[in-house]
Amino acid sequence: MDIHDKKIVVFGGTSGIGLATTILLSKMNAKLIFAVSRNPEKSNLNNITNVELVKIDVLDENSLSSFFKKIGKYDVLINAATGGERAIGPFMNMDLVGYRNSFKKLWGYTNTVSIGLKQLSKNGCIVLVSGSPARKCKAGQIALASVGGAVEAFSRSLAAEIKPIRINIVSPGVIDTPMVQLEGEERDDFYKNATKDNLIPRSGKAEEVAQAILFAIQNDFITGTTIDVDGGWLNS
Repeated sequence: MDIHDKKIVVFGGTSGIGLATTILLSKMNAKLIFAVSRNPEKSNLNNITNVELVKIDVLDENSLSSFFKKIGKYDVLINAATGGERAIGPFMNMDLVGYRNSFKKLWGYTNTVSIGLKQLSKNGCIVLVSGSPARKCKAGQIALASVGGAVEAFSRSLAAEIKPIRINIVSPGVIDTPMVQLEGEERDDFYKNATKDNLIPRSGKAEEVAQAILFAIQNDFITGTTIDVDGGWLNS
């Protein structure tokens, strides 16, 4: 698919991986990009002419329905939104409410896909973002692994149902984004420790994940697959 002159929706499009994706697609002359998040006013996208900021919570089905009806036909659906909180730590020490709430990411994805498919072009595509713990979980990541595994299974299963529309997953490893709120030396140490055993021992950049999302859009011969951008996490 050629990005030029396409209408694209990016959920989570004002921060981190989603923001990097919005900027990349804008530079490639997409016709219009809807950068959707719960707090779009915090972004720095206001001066980009082919980007429209939209305030929506992906868990709000009524707002999603109104949004998709308003924009009409479009070409690409991307969801990089977390959906809310994520539980970290050993399962037996975990508050089960926190564990269940981690699945808001899955519900946000299923909401946007189910409602968004109605207006998506038959030549269109969907890209969702999971994460390396889905297939190689480290201690304390059981909630991330459970949710990511569900997202990947959902996408693979859906691929056959929605053809010729394509759906793919991009699976990042440890990526330096605002989701980690540490600063200075403490932030540097966190990423150093989190990636020290990877084949590429550094954190990834949001822009590197955005390039994989772009590949999933442009390559018309892939569907139901997962693209890893993990610094060698799976092979470490």
